[in-house]
Amino acid sequence: MAKFNQNIRYEPNERPPHSVAFGAGFQAAVVIITPVVIGAVLIGRAANQPDSYLNWVAFAALLISGVSTVLQAVRVGRIGAGHVLVMGTSGAFIAVCIAALVQGGPPLMASLIVVSALFQFALAARLSLLRRILTPVVAGTVIMLIAVTVMPIVFDLLEDVPADTSPPASPIVAGATLATLLVLTLRAPLSWRLWAPLIAVVVGCALASPFGLFDFQAVIAAPWIGLPDYGWPGLDLTFRPEFWGLLPAFVVVTLVGAIETIGDGIAIQRVSRRRPRATDFRLVQGALNADGMGNLLSGLIGTPPNTTYSSSIALAELTGVAARRVGVYVGSIFALLALSPKVSALLIAIPNPVGAAYITVLICLLFVQGLKMVVQDGLDHRKAAVVGLSFWLGVGFENKVIFADMLSGMWGTLLGNGMTAGCITAIILTAFMELTAPRRRRLETEVALASTPQIDKFLRAFAAKNGWNESAAGRLCAAGEETLTILMQEAEVDETAKGRRLILTARSVEGAVELEFFAAIAGDNLEDRLAYLSEQPEIPDEQEISFRLLRHYASSVRHQKFHGVDIVTVQVEGGA
Repeated sequence: MAKFNQNIRYEPNERPPHSVAFGAGFQAAVVIITPVVIGAVLIGRAANQPDSYLNWVAFAALLISGVSTVLQAVRVGRIGAGHVLVMGTSGAFIAVCIAALVQGGPPLMASLIVVSALFQFALAARLSLLRRILTPVVAGTVIMLIAVTVMPIVFDLLEDVPADTSPPASPIVAGATLATLLVLTLRAPLSWRLWAPLIAVVVGCALASPFGLFDFQAVIAAPWIGLPDYGWPGLDLTFRPEFWGLLPAFVVVTLVGAIETIGDGIAIQRVSRRRPRATDFRLVQGALNADGMGNLLSGLIGTPPNTTYSSSIALAELTGVAARRVGVYVGSIFALLALSPKVSALLIAIPNPVGAAYITVLICLLFVQGLKMVVQDGLDHRKAAVVGLSFWLGVGFENKVIFADMLSGMWGTLLGNGMTAGCITAIILTAFMELTAPRRRRLETEVALASTPQIDKFLRAFAAKNGWNESAAGRLCAAGEETLTILMQEAEVDETAKGRRLILTARSVEGAVELEFFAAIAGDNLEDRLAYLSEQPEIPDEQEISFRLLRHYASSVRHQKFHGVDIVTVQVEGGA
């Protein structure tokens, strides 16, 4: 029997009372607002930007995070996941944004963000085609390199205090913040762990006050309602060498952030429903589009890009309220607080040692998340070589110990960034493995009953080429026939899907055959139908027969639904 999540009180499309939705939304906003602002402010501080600019990025980060969070929830066309995915400042962009601010100021950073955001829209539109190159191994490796790139900057901020500050102040404040955060993270129940960042920051600020590190006067003097004095920073459209040198790094980090959004888009679907469903990649594409829109708006307004926060998933599990209305409230609260200079001043006043201690834990968790992505994808000797070489080449180029004297100009800027160098290496090696893998046999036909003999002949020839016996060949052909039958049944749901082309590919995968069916169809996800067959009567209707037979013949079935195309991957064990 399929497991039901009894903790979910309201699913995404359900309408809880406004009091319930506001309560869940307010909790999420309070928990997440601190990292949204701290990340943006620390970027400005590390680049030695004036206080007026810090006020601007605090305002802009909250405003854009609020707008993009609402977009994620309400889902306008193909923009948005239709789930509660809270958006906030991306830690992945810390290093590249600091470099852009140092080399060309806010206008250069804004231009780079705008241009790189366009690549995210392209990725969302072509997600089905890029799934073999932008793999979890590539994403995980680059995420680990983000930590390597950012940590030296964060460590410098630990000691970035006024010159007349008492020497023990920085280690005491940072140590207390770090200790509080770790104790709550390691030992507190889930309900307290969600509040750990806020509690740790409060403790750190309280200890910073006696040392004079927390500026109360700026908070008191700030008005409750108003706009920052720093005007719109504008865009740098001169496209100087600094722009072209940093653009590849921004594109790489944008793609890495997109892959992180893909993971969050998959996870939020799993925790938001009482009855588990297979991932709908159309919603993942919507999450990517909303993320891209948030980045585009961030660039236009002159603040660091944002991304989905994984804490959204934990909050949905904790409260049991996954209704989209919650996301609307979270985004609205962010937008309203952006109009309060006093709130911005309060968050900007957080001392550097406190913010750096918090970011240290965040980046460490980011590193482990990248490692987890690599391991969960299955770490064989090939993938281990890709990860190891890409990671250490990235570290080497980042620390200027690999041919540093020979790299200058654009190449120096490009390969001098560990994330870019490591990502390029991982993509090249992954593409090489894909190109040198056993060649895929391809058949183009239609989603129609008349295609059955053609598919049968194609699969029998492929089985014979691999030396399979008659029993295994028959099982392969039966799996192909039942998959075609199911695709035909699903296509009947949408009249426009009739007569669509079907592309079938087959390749050998270590003793098995992997079949991929590319078709433009509508209807239910095949994985869902296969998963819940045990809930059906023992004598199913005619349409259920094909699902039961496919489950019998295939060792695994994966169905990915994208806008415009469905991809069904069926694996059948062989027999010599």
